[in-house]
Amino acid sequence: MNKSELIEAVQKALGGETSKRAASDAVEAVLEAIAKGVKKDKAVQLIGFGTFKVSKRAARMGRNPKTGEAMKIKASKSVKFSPSSALKEGL
Repeated sequence: MNKSELIEAVQKALGGETSKRAASDAVEAVLEAIAKGVKKDKAVQLIGFGTFKVSKRAARMGRNPKTGEAMKIKASKSVKFSPSSALKEGL
């Protein structure tokens, strides 16, 4: 499912009177709120769905796949999603 399919699903779930624009705005608002929450609080927990949290990666040595030369990879941050047990069981 991509973003446009998600918007269509939200529109359908909200009812026939809901416009595609309103459903798109709702999806955008949720995604922005999750992004702001992760930046501010370092985690966003949605009960019954899962948790988005900041994951730190340490600096390490790697290899350039093209040349095989050793190179240093800088430390970085990423967002990790951990599904809830209810979501896992539903799969």
